[in-house]
Order: sequence, then C-alpha cells, then structure tokens
Amino acid sequence: MNYEETFRKMKAMRMLGMHEAFKMSLETKQHQQLASDQLIHLLIDAEYEDRQKRKIQRHLTAARFRYQSCVEEIDFSSPRGIEKNQLLRLASCQFIERKENILITGPTGVGKSYLASALGHQACMKGFKVLYYNSAKLFSQLKMCRADGSYLKWINRLEKQDLLIMDDFGLQPLDQENRLMLLEVIEDRHGRRSTIVTSQLPVIKWHELFGEQTIRRCGVLDRIVHTAHRLELKGESMRKKKSSIKQKNPVS
Repeated sequence: MNYEETFRKMKAMRMLGMHEAFKMSLETKQHQQLASDQLIHLLIDAEYEDRQKRKIQRHLTAARFRYQSCVEEIDFSSPRGIEKNQLLRLASCQFIERKENILITGPTGVGKSYLASALGHQACMKGFKVLYYNSAKLFSQLKMCRADGSYLKWINRLEKQDLLIMDDFGLQPLDQENRLMLLEVIEDRHGRRSTIVTSQLPVIKWHELFGEQTIRRCGVLDRIVHTAHRLELKGESMRKKKSSIKQKNPVS
C-alpha cells in the first residue's frame, strides 16, 4: 500500500510527530504487530510529545535569556547563601501558579542573572510564557514605544507573560518617566502574574530609587516585595572563581 498521500496530508496539517512515528512504524514493520487502537495510541502520543517539544522551544526562543542556564547546573558548593531546598522548591514553579515574585540580590558576579535565567528556563520547560529583560533596556524599549505609538501594545505583551524577569534592576537612577512606567508594569502584574527582579542593591535601599513621594503615594515598593521570595546572595564573584580555575588548569 502506498502511504505517500497520507504522509503529504500529515505534513500539510503539521502533524510532524505523527508523520515521523508512522513512517518509523512502517519501516520497522511495527504497525503489523499492533492492533488498530494501539497504533492510534502510538501516533497520538508521538504527535503530542512533538508538539510539547516545539512549544517549549518557542517559549525558550521568545524568552531571550541572557544565559543558557538550567537548575541542574547551579553550583551549590560555593558559600553564596543559596539554600538548595528553597531553590528546588522555587524550581517547581509553584510560585508562578500562586502569582508570587522572587527578589534576587547580591554583589556583582555572584550569579544573580544565572539563577534568574535558570528559573526562567525551568518555567519554559513547564509550559509557562517567560520574558527576560535587562531593566535599563526594558525602560529604553518602553520609551521608544511611547514615541512610536506602540506603548500600550508592549504593556499588554508584558502583562501576558506568566513570568517577567527584570535583570540588573537599580544599576541606573530612575527618572520620573521610568518610575511611572515601572509602576504601570507592576500594577498590571500585581496578583496576576509573577516577576523575578535581580539587583546589586539590597531591597532596603530600593526606596532611594523610587523616591519617598512615589512610595508614599503608590505603595510601589510594597507591591514588588509583597509575597516575594528572597534570595540574598553573598560571597566572591563566580566569574573570578571560574577564571582562576581556568588559569590554574589551562587547556593543553
């Protein structure tokens, strides 16, 4: 029997997983050993798995992570203040289901961005929509959107992300326009979506970025910190440590 037409229709309907599984079953004669319902079950499972993999890959591409990191590769041997059980609980991504935030603070090079990206990667693997942004670049993007009329579109896009990662928050002072834009982002996401914020500044100093008047009027700081899990990292720079190891053990 010629199955070329069947293959063509599967591809036209983008049933790529089913197409490959059916093709393989014909080549190995597996279809002759299976009952009709077993073969259907095999093909549906193959199509489902293929669609899940493509969905995850779309999420990973759309997230635009700074680091290609994962939870399994996190170094717990260095004394950085990372509590392994806490991090593994966060890696379950229940904090996203509960609409909670994560604040990661600590000195430069200690691994804040890597941790945030690893948790974001884990979220993508579990089917959540994630977007990573350097905070300064995010504010620049939003300012450009104000100029070209696409601001509301971008705000809506940020609101729809299950997890928004704002990296390197507080490296630059916030002007009034940035404060108002940040407030709008937080307002839209508060109690609805989750946000991870990384910063070199301890949370206690964030009021200097917002200004006392903004804090009193809007309670913006409380909305970021409320229900947030905190990872306060410390210790030496991981980048310096890895560089030192490479110098001691040069590749021959």
